Amino acid sequence: MEHGATAAQAWALFDALPMVRVEEITTGRWRGDEVATGHPWDGLLVESGWYGKQFDSADDVQPLLFSGPDGGIFPVDPRRVPLFLAGKVPVTGLRPVRRSLGVLRPVLRTTTPRARLRNLEFRGKFSAAMIYDHLPIIDIFRRVDNDTLLGVMDMRGLNEPYFFVLYRDR
Repeated sequence: MEHGATAAQAWALFDALPMVRVEEITTGRWRGDEVATGHPWDGLLVESGWYGKQFDSADDVQPLLFSGPDGGIFPVDPRRVPLFLAGKVPVTGLRPVRRSLGVLRPVLRTTTPRARLRNLEFRGKFSAAMIYDHLPIIDIFRRVDNDTLLGVMDMRGLNEPYFFVLYRDR
């Protein structure tokens, strides 16, 4: 899936992968990447400066880490991200946003955890899932290997799956 996949191929891989428990992934920072499936959001997070996620404990999760122009990584409050623009603004239109992250950092930044991890059943397997505190979003994870997770975002009102990969920072 390095060069993309159809949603059906991504689902087939996701369903074939083993579950991962919350206790196995609460070890810090994870770098993210998207899986291109033709989803309207393809390219959106990466182009906007998304870095990944931070799992410190089951109740202490930062669901969105961004990297500023200076390379500094900081947690963003998901409520301050205009998700309603996803799929409506061309990905190239996000480059100015990425360049402005240094200026926007004080407005977007949070110091409070904005999600939790729980083991939950999804598509027939119990696995770790990240539940956003203030948005109707659950990210469900499956294990690719000890340092790689395949995730799918389950968001109320989103008709198509959005797949992503997380790599454990070492």
